[in-house]
Amino acid sequence: MQPSVSLPLNSRVRYLSSSMATSHQRRIIIGDVHGHYDGLVALLDQVAPGGDDQVYFLGDLIDRGPRSADVIDLVRFHHFHSLLGNHEQMLLQSFPKSGQSNALQAWLHSGGNSTISSYRDWDQLLEHLDWIRRLPLYKDLGDVWLVHAGIHPTLPLAMQTANELCWIRDDFHSMGQPYFEDKLVITGHTITFTLPGVAPGELAQGHGWLDIDTGAYHPRSGWLTALDIDAWKVYQVNVFDQKQARVLPFDEVVTRINPRRVKVELPRLASR
Repeated sequence: MQPSVSLPLNSRVRYLSSSMATSHQRRIIIGDVHGHYDGLVALLDQVAPGGDDQVYFLGDLIDRGPRSADVIDLVRFHHFHSLLGNHEQMLLQSFPKSGQSNALQAWLHSGGNSTISSYRDWDQLLEHLDWIRRLPLYKDLGDVWLVHAGIHPTLPLAMQTANELCWIRDDFHSMGQPYFEDKLVITGHTITFTLPGVAPGELAQGHGWLDIDTGAYHPRSGWLTALDIDAWKVYQVNVFDQKQARVLPFDEVVTRINPRRVKVELPRLASR
């Protein structure tokens, strides 16, 4: 079933036609969108993915921003890849296939109210729930390993659950050595400026991992990030002022985290 949202025609044409000018396939990784559809459209216009390019979202497409349903429809329409984030997990727990759930109020308090408001009817929500249930927890691209939150450093891969892969913070970011010998773990979930020494809009890199969640929904940042992992080029648009857009070499926008015990300072949001 084709998504119902009316996507910008100029953006749609630009994405598809750009493949004629691209001589090689790009792999584009996009951080947590959190319902900021207009900012995402502006970012995709800047990246201009072509037909041969692969676009991967790290989860948390929904919540906090005003147009979560439209974000999901855009991702589905273009057949972009997405992972399951902790906010999608909270949504699924709030609407289980059978019975009742006590998780609904916790999800609504965590940004779910704006997501519910973005749906035109119950059928659209049910259609999206079915799609979200099929999202993978991680994706292995060979040289990079995509996951929403991270990976527990002391557990073998077969024992990692959605709790670790969608929610982990401190244990992952304070790893003293890479989890994989031959793969870089790329994540979202933890806003980079909550890590020590990282400014709003910067990426954060530790031992074997890279965090690209630059806090699109947070008023201290507003930056939504896409990373071309083959050219190591960073695209950013500010969702609160889309005239603020930039393309930077990776080395100019990344802060490296020293190997030590990291305590993430979760940002506080005023009620809005």
